[in-house]
Amino acid sequence: MAAVLALLTVFGPISMDLYLPVLPALTRELHASTSAAQLTVTACLLGLAFGQVVAGPLSDRFGRRRPMLAGAVAYIATSVLCALSPSVESLVAARFVQGLAGAVGIVIAQAAGRDLYSGGKLVRYYGRLTVIGGLAAIIGPVAGGQLAAFIDWRGIFLFLGLLGAVILLACLTVFRETLPPWERTGGGLAQSGRDFRRLLSDRLFLGAVLITGFVNAALFAYLSGATYVLQGVYGLSPQGYSFAFGLNSAGFMVFGFVAGRLSERWSEKGTLVLGLAMTLLGAAGLLVTAALHLPLAAMVLSLLTMVSGVAATTPPSTSLALAHYPGIAGTASSLLGMARFAFGGLAAPLVGLGGAGTALPLGLVTLACAALAVIVHALSVRPHTRTARHTVAAGRPVDRVTATS
Repeated sequence: MAAVLALLTVFGPISMDLYLPVLPALTRELHASTSAAQLTVTACLLGLAFGQVVAGPLSDRFGRRRPMLAGAVAYIATSVLCALSPSVESLVAARFVQGLAGAVGIVIAQAAGRDLYSGGKLVRYYGRLTVIGGLAAIIGPVAGGQLAAFIDWRGIFLFLGLLGAVILLACLTVFRETLPPWERTGGGLAQSGRDFRRLLSDRLFLGAVLITGFVNAALFAYLSGATYVLQGVYGLSPQGYSFAFGLNSAGFMVFGFVAGRLSERWSEKGTLVLGLAMTLLGAAGLLVTAALHLPLAAMVLSLLTMVSGVAATTPPSTSLALAHYPGIAGTASSLLGMARFAFGGLAAPLVGLGGAGTALPLGLVTLACAALAVIVHALSVRPHTRTARHTVAAGRPVDRVTATS
């Protein structure tokens, strides 16, 4: 069961990364401009962001299994549509719907984890999801490049459809319902609206969502700009860039795993502070390295520190957001996921505003995102911790009203 839930998390990174090596060939065959071809990436990203807002409430109302099965079927169908697309415009539309379908798996993986686990086990579970996501990000471009030696870009999308079929089969045979009928929500759109208002009025939840959004904005800025900085500014070969990218991805996986363990055995909020500090330190290092034209080692070390900090931040921030909302974990997960992809989608293009010959935009964008995450923590999570501590000292039980007011 846990393995199937972990498998669901690959929908996002594999959908984004697997076909990147064949993007130039796709551009030539469809007679599209580079910017139009890049819209196929943006469309999938937007689908992954906003699809979660739809899938989350549906999973709270109808359970986790039925929406997951529907999402897997839709993912298979849209992957085939992508493969058959006669123009870049139809491919952009199909990619958006593919993102919507893939978003279901991301939401279900987080929400079902909240159904099954609590406390330290929940944070450790989210740490594992972070590791799987990092591994998929590494494997995606590499696997896509290897597949491109045997099949064209249309074959890549058929392969994604095959992957969706494998996940569908796993869900049919292994994935059992984790949300019993008596714990599901009702009331349709009106109830969903009330649930969203309830979540967004909770300062701790909103803070965790914004922190997740801002640190992932820094991560997406890195993913968008690192190739131009490391190859264009520092002159790395494609092989050298792959090594640097692999090093950062390894750091992401290691610190995602460590953060889950550390939160369980030490402190959830302490691990969050540690992750934010690493993210801020790494982003500041990027800006200083770019401004002073420091050597490659300083750039790689700064990137590694920042990316590892994002990984360390993710498990505790996810747990803080979902721990107190077992009844609407799907809705809560959807807001987390939307923030992750929407903030990332907004930050990524900003890195290119200064051109390809400087690393300053990458440093500025990542430092701004990291600083905003730290500010949000100071205004939301830290006051909640202090209030809860005072409440316990006074001998009163801590509840959501007392702790967040």
